[in-house]
Amino acid sequence: MPAKKQPAPPIGTPQQLEERVQRVLAGNPSAFTLHGTQTYIVGAGHDVAVIDPGPDDAAHIDALIAAIGDRTVTAICCTHTHRDHSPAAAPLAARTGARIVGCAALALESIGPRGDAPFDTGYAPDRVLSDGESISGDGWTLTAVATPGHTSNHLCFALEESGALFTGDHVMGWSTTVVIPPDGDMADYMASMELLHGREDRIYYPAHGAPVDNPRQLVRGMIGHRRQRERQILKTLDKGARAIPALVDTMYVGLDSRLVGAAGQSVLAHLIDLERRGMVGRDGEEWALAG
Repeated sequence: MPAKKQPAPPIGTPQQLEERVQRVLAGNPSAFTLHGTQTYIVGAGHDVAVIDPGPDDAAHIDALIAAIGDRTVTAICCTHTHRDHSPAAAPLAARTGARIVGCAALALESIGPRGDAPFDTGYAPDRVLSDGESISGDGWTLTAVATPGHTSNHLCFALEESGALFTGDHVMGWSTTVVIPPDGDMADYMASMELLHGREDRIYYPAHGAPVDNPRQLVRGMIGHRRQRERQILKTLDKGARAIPALVDTMYVGLDSRLVGAAGQSVLAHLIDLERRGMVGRDGEEWALAG
């Protein structure tokens, strides 16, 4: 799905998105983070939670401390452990005394060059939340929603009082999510998308890009997009065996060269899913229809 053009929020300046939600943008823009990682401060009373503290960047951490002010930080929550999301958790915890709560620790290497950020090997949560578990503070409740696929440890967080869902990298309005094996799993990702489509969240706040105010419509479109990619792969392989670079050339015409590696990994994730379902097979570097 093509990226939408959006104005960049100011780096380091807190923006009030709704009564209980502030956003602070980190200064780490890239082809995969858009304008940068968005950290959310949740709560309108005397204590708050911080979601996706972001990279270990002194200026960003200082901006978060300034935005928090004299409020108490009850929890620092991470959706997953890529290095643009969780490394600031430890230094922020040291400065605030807050516990690190959320996704499980995970540090793996991919089987090919990464397109997105690699894993944060220093992430050490004080408490891991399982699907459906909640934490709460003054006027706010956050419930973990397990959404594996982008990574196996990915969580979203539902703000029960307002119907908002903090989606991390699982759903972003400006771009599709990268799914990179071996930890990224297309079957898991699609199951998680179906789960979100069945929910009735009012708005999504992703870690990158603008809020999504038509969540179910967007998720439905993204599911359709992934199914279309799957059909493209099968249609191309119907003409003969192909290696992944050839599939990418056929499927992603005009793709930004910075994204070619990530596209290849997403194609691989689709192929692994199709292989498990008995629809394709491989011989060395080449893939073909089964049978």
